[in-house]
Parts: sequence; structure tokens; C-alpha cells
Amino acid sequence: MPADLREHTGRHYAIQFHYALPDDAWAVELSEAVPAPAAWAEDPSERYRPGAAFLVAFVPDEDPDAEPTVHIHSHDEHVVPYEIMRWFMEQVADQVERCRIAFEKGGRKAME
Repeated sequence: MPADLREHTGRHYAIQFHYALPDDAWAVELSEAVPAPAAWAEDPSERYRPGAAFLVAFVPDEDPDAEPTVHIHSHDEHVVPYEIMRWFMEQVADQVERCRIAFEKGGRKAME
């Protein structure tokens, strides 16, 4: 799954989206990006890939009353720069909006 990558003061971060079936929610993951394997060297756009997620937002798309949540997954301390946190939360807010719009469109039709 492609990730959105961003560099900030010499460090690389990644946001990745996937569907978390057990939670009936979209997961938006923030991680520090890690160098891609040497085998990917022929594609310069693939220099980094997502690392282990340390912040995961779950955005429910099945239940309009379920509230989005942010989970912290880390054994180590992570310092998240303000601009990176804003970027992450903007992505989460956009996903919440998409899910709510989709529910409104699909939910109303399903109820009729």
C-alpha cells in the first residue's frame, strides 16, 4: 500500500491508510520512515518506506455514533514535531469527513 512521506528537519515520516476489519474502521498510521531495501534503488521515489506505526487513528465507517480514536503504539519515547502532528491530524480529519459523507450517502439509502 503506498504511503504519504514527508521530511521534517532531516527526519522522514510516513502516513499509511488501511482497513482494520476487526474494528470496522479505517486505520491511519503515523511512523518514522525507514530506508527502503537496496533492491528498490532503481526507483528513486522509493527511498523510504513506512516503519512501525507509533500513532494509529481508527476512523469507524460502519457506525455513525462511533467516535474516531487515536492509539499510541510505542515501547520507546517518540518526539513528534508539531508540523508532523498537524499533517497527521489533517489526514485523520479528512478520513473522518470521507467516512461520514459515505455513511450519509449509503446509510440513508440502506435505511429506505
